[in-house]
Amino acid sequence: MPAPAAALEVHDLVKAYDGKRAVDGVSLHVERGTLLALLGPNGAGKTTSLEICEGFRRADSGSVRVLGLDPATQLEALRPRIGVMLQEGVGGYREAQSIELLELFASYAANPLSPGALLETVGLADAANVTVKRLSGGQQQRLSLALALVARPELVFLDEPTAGMDPQARRATWELVRKLRADGVSVVLTTHFLDEAEQLADNVVVIDSGRVVAEGSPAELTKAGAEGQIRFRAPAGLRLASLLTAMPEGTMAAESSAGEYLVSGDVTPQLLATLTAWCAAQGVLAENLAVERRTLEDVFLELTSRELRA
Repeated sequence: MPAPAAALEVHDLVKAYDGKRAVDGVSLHVERGTLLALLGPNGAGKTTSLEICEGFRRADSGSVRVLGLDPATQLEALRPRIGVMLQEGVGGYREAQSIELLELFASYAANPLSPGALLETVGLADAANVTVKRLSGGQQQRLSLALALVARPELVFLDEPTAGMDPQARRATWELVRKLRADGVSVVLTTHFLDEAEQLADNVVVIDSGRVVAEGSPAELTKAGAEGQIRFRAPAGLRLASLLTAMPEGTMAAESSAGEYLVSGDVTPQLLATLTAWCAAQGVLAENLAVERRTLEDVFLELTSRELRA
């Protein structure tokens, strides 16, 4: 029996508007039961790429297979198998109560989850009879997530799932997403919260100006280049060239601002001991010394030279 098709396969996707390529040769691969985080500044091409995968837009060229199906020509067969959480939330159903709207969506599914139980899961049990227009922004996000999940999808697209949520609701949503993945549901996630991607993703793809500029697991991306970094305070103007001669090859040191120092490289106990010994030899006390791990935000800024919300 042949193995099931990958959850998502995208090859050399191209989409242009007025002659300008919003998506310029993007390729993506999502294995079943895994979570891909798609990151990029606003206007990078993320939303357009996902809308093509969801069947809302057609590509100019390239190939897309979602659960082995072409969303451009086989959307009717595909739609019952995927869930879509749009960034715009629940759309025009503003007069409906939360439970009414979820029951409506459940009625379209062959084997839906219990609407009441799902509202409990996303933390909206107390708002079951509240109309959509009276829900807070974070509550509308949670309802939108419930709508994407009620039909028991094999693959779910989550566009900014925790936008507008308070920290407690955000953490609860993380746990729900983890449970989805553990249950074998494949997830494609876009988010402006880099810690969210780092916590949840099996793999990360960074898009900038319509092109993929990096991909890999969070560990692979944060490990590339500098393994870690040490920050400390000391008198301004230390002779860093002297420090580097004592350090292992590949170590870098810089005075990021007056009296603020950053040493990056393969941070080991030996490197830390070398640094403190050098400072002692200079008669310098390294204050507020902290060993830090390179984060996904560091990687993102290096790749795009922009903040995620830029």
